[in-house]
Amino acid sequence: MIRSIIVIFLFTSLAIFPQLLEPKVSVQQVEYDFGNINQNDIANHSFTITNTGGDVLKILDIKASCGCTAANPDKKELMPNESTQINVSFNSKGRKGPQTKTVTVKTNDPNTPALTLMIKCNIIVQESKDTKSGAMIYFPEIQHDFGNVKEGEVVHYTFAFQNKGTLPLEIKDIRTSCGCTAAVVSEKNLQPGQSGSIKIDFDSKNKQGKLSRTVTVNSNDLNEPYKVITIYADVSKN
Repeated sequence: MIRSIIVIFLFTSLAIFPQLLEPKVSVQQVEYDFGNINQNDIANHSFTITNTGGDVLKILDIKASCGCTAANPDKKELMPNESTQINVSFNSKGRKGPQTKTVTVKTNDPNTPALTLMIKCNIIVQESKDTKSGAMIYFPEIQHDFGNVKEGEVVHYTFAFQNKGTLPLEIKDIRTSCGCTAAVVSEKNLQPGQSGSIKIDFDSKNKQGKLSRTVTVNSNDLNEPYKVITIYADVSKN
């Protein structure tokens, strides 16, 4: 009986040990939604890639599904537990309506040789300057991923916004989905062309696991009076 258990253990170890020495590609967030963007805007987002294996992870190739999308890594070789950014840029010139584009990342991970990242957006075609009027709030990005956060840590991120309309923009109210999240706006009244920012603080105390929180911005934008910002975090115990 004992001999059988030892044999099973040895075979199991022989099967698992090589996997521990292999590179392993991991990504917390494989999809990102830019929300509404204006036609001709260029939207950017960075995906975090981590090598959670035991050998060097190599990024062999990156291909986008469309010429409107470009993607480049900060590094092409990652040591175990090392991370890098895959910087994705989407050019909305000449496009309109809902869009979905993919980026395929090829690596030497034997179990995941091809990793697919996805970006989405809805392209809005603005009226001509002769007919467009009113305040218009514009955020270059409406999502942010803090990645791994230790429980008890307070993390911060600042979202920029701009009044792209023809009349003054008024921020009427800002509400968060949880008491663990606070939002402070730099300026509640912006003239056409002016920019402002909203600082988001997330307190991970007594939180655990993959979380998302939202911040709703209420303004006098006639088309989008309620703009939703989303933050993500993966909270782990110390």
